[in-house]
Amino acid sequence: MADSAPTQGVPSGKGDTMDTVERITEINRDRVRWCCRERGITVEQLADEVGISKKTITQFFEIEEGLTFIQLRKIADYFGRGVLFFLDEGPVDPARVHSVQYRTLANQKPGLSFEVKKLVERVERQRDVFLSLREASQAEDRIKFSPPVLSKQPEAAAAQARKWLGLARESSFDEYRERVEAKGVLVIRSNGYVGQWQIAKDSPVLGFNLYDADCPVIFVRKSRWDTQQTFTLMHELGHILLHRSSSVDDDADMHAPHGQEREANAFAGHLLVPEASLLAIDDRQRPNDVRALDTWLKPHRTAWGVSTEMLLRRLVDVGRLEEHTYVEYRAFFKNLVLPEEDRGNRMYRYREPKHIFGEPFVRAVLGALSARRISATKACSYLDGLKLQDLHQLERHVASL
Repeated sequence: MADSAPTQGVPSGKGDTMDTVERITEINRDRVRWCCRERGITVEQLADEVGISKKTITQFFEIEEGLTFIQLRKIADYFGRGVLFFLDEGPVDPARVHSVQYRTLANQKPGLSFEVKKLVERVERQRDVFLSLREASQAEDRIKFSPPVLSKQPEAAAAQARKWLGLARESSFDEYRERVEAKGVLVIRSNGYVGQWQIAKDSPVLGFNLYDADCPVIFVRKSRWDTQQTFTLMHELGHILLHRSSSVDDDADMHAPHGQEREANAFAGHLLVPEASLLAIDDRQRPNDVRALDTWLKPHRTAWGVSTEMLLRRLVDVGRLEEHTYVEYRAFFKNLVLPEEDRGNRMYRYREPKHIFGEPFVRAVLGALSARRISATKACSYLDGLKLQDLHQLERHVASL
């Protein structure tokens, strides 16, 4: 790291090239260039992306003009790095910058967007926070991930996993999530609001998992359909329990006809709707019109917290439904014109960290805060940048549960 850097002045607010603002000159420009190459942008595009003038960026690279701390922080935030990353004198070592799990997912999906790659790293850091807080707590009742050894057959494996999770007949994503979290898996769900925990609308990614023998983490993309989130959760759990490997999955993976993705799909299907449960569906009442299939299966969808599509897939798998009916329904549903999703408001902003990171993570942070192992400012940063007043509301909310 650079031995010293000028003390940072306070920006005047009159532009980013004011001479009165002290500048940091000992910035590792090669690291900025490396980040640009990894992001797939030019240094000129970087100027537009972070809101710094092209003249300032040009002078920074060509005549080694310094940047203000605020300008450097904009660049660091854009690339998902700390400011100190750009003050280190050495070259970038990708093996140290990116974890093995990160590189595994990047190689698995070469076209993975930069935003999703940053999200993967963010999830890894959040898991590190969780583990460090849990380790420091010395709590005797802390949950340890101890997965069962499952059958190689998805149906038998799903039955074993249901017993391990203690499932009876759960009916919502939150209930399934609680069961998975109770076994030592950290579950993070994306936020519906714009921010660092959101997945862009045009991204095909539905979820991913980062396998770890001590604390695997599952990331689920927030959907207007609770059932989609539930299936993604169990699909990723399938990768963890069956394959003991990290994976990133999109819609195509959720319908893969072969390989590990098919195994994870079969596992999720059998786990959510065991074959015995299918006996409750009366084939004699099945309508001929695919548009009426939702109504026919509604009681079962509600009871099991799954989608019509998944129930139809399960019926096809056991030979009770023709494949063409399933395909026709998928085409019908895909072409439905859905009403604009109600995004709601942020009246309950203080509850968002629990929805995103799950109750175990939130309790770990609040426990560390209560024990004075971390500051309120640090707790807020761990909990999606909550304001202090929201943090206190969250404390009261969790205490009431």
